Amino acid sequence: MIPATLIAKKRDAKPLLDEEIRFLVEGYCRGEVADYQMSALAMAICIQKMNQREIATLTDAMVHSGTCLPRCTDRPRVDKHSTGGLGDKVSLILAPLLATLDVDVPMISGRGLGLTGGTLDKLESIHGFQTEMSIEQSSELLKQVGCFMIGANEKIAPADQKLYSLRDVTGSVESVALITASILSKKIAATLDALVLDVKVGSGAFMKTMDDATELANSIIDVGKLSDLPVTVILSDMSQPLGLGVGNAIEVNESVEVLRGEGPREVRDLTIELCADVLVKVNRFENRDSAIAALVDQLDSGAAYERFEQMVSAQGGRLEFPLSLAQSHSVIAPHEGWVESVNCELIGKTIVEMKGGRSRKGDKIDHTVGMEMHLRVGDEVKVGDRIATLYCPPQQLADRLERLTNIISITEKPPQRPPLIVMRVS
Repeated sequence: MIPATLIAKKRDAKPLLDEEIRFLVEGYCRGEVADYQMSALAMAICIQKMNQREIATLTDAMVHSGTCLPRCTDRPRVDKHSTGGLGDKVSLILAPLLATLDVDVPMISGRGLGLTGGTLDKLESIHGFQTEMSIEQSSELLKQVGCFMIGANEKIAPADQKLYSLRDVTGSVESVALITASILSKKIAATLDALVLDVKVGSGAFMKTMDDATELANSIIDVGKLSDLPVTVILSDMSQPLGLGVGNAIEVNESVEVLRGEGPREVRDLTIELCADVLVKVNRFENRDSAIAALVDQLDSGAAYERFEQMVSAQGGRLEFPLSLAQSHSVIAPHEGWVESVNCELIGKTIVEMKGGRSRKGDKIDHTVGMEMHLRVGDEVKVGDRIATLYCPPQQLADRLERLTNIISITEKPPQRPPLIVMRVS
């Protein structure tokens, strides 16, 4: 087979055969299919899309480009994936919380790029925390703690890592087929029994509209079924940051608060909802109500925080909470009324500018910078109230405080508060 012929076939909107997809993925991993050829294929997929069978085969080929995590306990194995959004620190809470209820959570996470933060960047705010581990080390950690949070390595779905970098360059990041294969290849390689997916919807999310979010949710559910991985999906609101903190160290601090039974209600509630879905899926509980009751108890009793401490210690981290932040500066409201909307793009761009995120892969992160929101949609605001607190070195302050008064729009009448959970897809 000739790669150029297959790329032309997909460009002409003709489905690729299973053996053609495997040939391209295997050849790319061996260096026999060039970057420019795979880039052309990614662009063709983005434009012409793929059917479910094609996506399932692409996913399987990416899984088998590497190895799978071995079974090391007899406990059910579950995980969660989020499409990302401002202030989304749920993973830091969810993994140790689930581990307290006799399931294993082998979480392979990523780094942030653009407006949304990465779980690994947040964890590396903790001094000494190690995100790189061999399969043998991570298996031992799973036996001891019941969860780990590490980065992908060259052995787990390496085709995904190679293809992901091309997607960013070629503008094919938005392809539902490629997103589906990327997510599921890593999760299937983790040898999961069930997966819960949190698809963010709104101005602070990758998926801006309900149509786009629902298309991705259905794709992952359908391909998961073809791949023998049960998937449940929650579409959650991202028209404003999740919780109060947006950044790295600040989100770790907020996660610790939730793990101790405190913290912002919306972070706690969403985490519990996601956990309940996957616990019922693997028959740990008969129904969601009993699962939720158990999860609430694990948070309020401190058991979830103790498990988080165990995980951090086992991965080389030194617990010194709260983590220190850069100097604080108040953003003051210039008008009175009610908060109608939040400018998520301005928040995200500001944090990236302060080196709290990346505009390019490989950019160094300043874990101490970030922002704490004091108002949410529907809240009343008066002149002189604090809209937010900005954490950054004085030399980076410039005119940011004045610009950040625009992170909220104010209306004269109280608007309707958006629901935390927009829809469930099953």
